[in-house]
Amino acid sequence: MMSLSDFKEKQILVIQADFGDKVFLRINNENVAFYKNGKLENQIPSCKIFCIFIIGNIAVTSYLLKTAMKHGISIFFMKQNFEVYASVNSFLGGNYFLRSRQYSQNKFSEMQMSRHIVKNKIKNQLYLIKEKGLKEPYTENEFAELENKISLAGDKELLGIEGNVSKIFFAEYFNGNGIKWHRRSPRSKYDIYNLLMDMGYTFLFNFIDAILSLYGFDTYKGVYHKLFFQRKSLSCDIMEPFRCIIDKQIVKSYNLKQINEDDFAAANGRYYLKIENHKKYAEIFMKVILNNKEDIFIFVRDFYKYFVREDRGELPEFNLNKKI
Repeated sequence: MMSLSDFKEKQILVIQADFGDKVFLRINNENVAFYKNGKLENQIPSCKIFCIFIIGNIAVTSYLLKTAMKHGISIFFMKQNFEVYASVNSFLGGNYFLRSRQYSQNKFSEMQMSRHIVKNKIKNQLYLIKEKGLKEPYTENEFAELENKISLAGDKELLGIEGNVSKIFFAEYFNGNGIKWHRRSPRSKYDIYNLLMDMGYTFLFNFIDAILSLYGFDTYKGVYHKLFFQRKSLSCDIMEPFRCIIDKQIVKSYNLKQINEDDFAAANGRYYLKIENHKKYAEIFMKVILNNKEDIFIFVRDFYKYFVREDRGELPEFNLNKKI
């Protein structure tokens, strides 16, 4: 199992195939080598890679896949719209004890974890508002009441609380930073900022999924997000407290004028990112994820310990206040 010291040295690769280019990925002397139109463009030691995101059509060798499994490298194949259509995950599939613990959780235990995840997410959302000096939606007493309400909430009520707080957060945080915000509409590509959130969340989700797989979790078995066909519910769960790093980066990129409306186009009521600008935005999100990779790793590691230890102890928390 990978240690934190080993993980600190790991990198994320994002490789894009431009239309008309013949792109090839192979192993060259234990390096992952990237060839474009027959020319070696770049290479990096395979032992330093944690995961690879491949955008577009790229040829890969079977030896590359074999090496990826050897070094614990997860590979995600993505369409030009950043939708993952296939993946090769490095995972500890034989951790039957962990999986038995996952599937033997009672309703009370799952609700405790679900409430903790929602509280953690909301604390980070409210901190982002406070950090920017915007109008805080809750007084100290109102927030204490909200926390108490979460502590007593059932499944549906918890979803409702999270949805309502997120709606308030998005409106205050984005409008307060000069972004014309209308509503959060996942996967609809309703506007540029919904598109960017989908993109950033996709990279974050798959990065977290890769770390969970290293520990042997069944990522389809969640606690807050329930079992649903083809949904990696546990990865959705663990991502919730970390969504704030993507939200913060979008606002930061907007303020730095990195987001240019000319980089996008619209068709049939949906925005899309022009192909020539894919690399620019992928690098923005990959950088912020790498800046937080140790916190994500520690959270998953401590979540693993919580599951396998008899005394349980405390659930992990990602505290954006302390991070910043």
